[in-house]
Amino acid sequence: MSLRVGVQLHPQHTGIAELRTAWREADALGVDSLWTWDHFLPHTGDPAGRHYECWSLLSAMAVETRRATIGPLVSCTAFRNPDLLADMARTVDQLSGGRLVLGLGAGWFEAEHTEYGLPFPGPAGRMDAFAASVTAVKERLAKLNPGPAGPLPLLIGGAGRRRTLELVAREADWWNWYGWASEDPVADFRELSGVLDQWCERVGRDPGQVARTVMVNPDQLPLVEGFAEAGAVHVVLSLPAPYDLRKAEELLKVRAALTS
Repeated sequence: MSLRVGVQLHPQHTGIAELRTAWREADALGVDSLWTWDHFLPHTGDPAGRHYECWSLLSAMAVETRRATIGPLVSCTAFRNPDLLADMARTVDQLSGGRLVLGLGAGWFEAEHTEYGLPFPGPAGRMDAFAASVTAVKERLAKLNPGPAGPLPLLIGGAGRRRTLELVAREADWWNWYGWASEDPVADFRELSGVLDQWCERVGRDPGQVARTVMVNPDQLPLVEGFAEAGAVHVVLSLPAPYDLRKAEELLKVRAALTS
């Protein structure tokens, strides 16, 4: 599989006009995927700064872009009833013409749970709730009429060696890893991908059925070739505002060099 590339636009410390311009221009550049995150508060910079809600943005992105897949990287299942989340995802997929990737995660940012009156149990409790939500989302998607317009692959993000990667092996089509704090991101990704292979074998699934994706910061673009060699098939550039799409162009050039 040739390397695919994408851009995640941070929906914080920016404006709606800037976001709309950025996703239109990134789509026109030819990136394979466009993403935003699912938070209720900024998690870097001024905690009282501007911030926008994930699924409202994805609805607009769905009708203002044409070729790239779109999705949340990732949507916290603790924020919404899982049946409602499935219905939202199906509707956005229909709006996009079948281009949604449903990225899901358990949540980690305690301040936004507190601010919005949402429970924030310990790691085990969050994982229990996350696993139950993934099952509920998939069951509701199977019941909806109409169903998704496209394949609607399920992506799970995270690096938990035991519970997260086991859940990926059982339920996900894509796995995403983000090693912003790692001292050796490529080596850590390779090791975790191997752990995922082992989980796939334990649950009776072909490891090749789970696409490996990596999110990188702009200063990590030199690592893209290493990630590709380690098995990543999709690399997503995590881009803060103001959105310097020259970094996306650099990523596209890296892809072209790797696939030539």
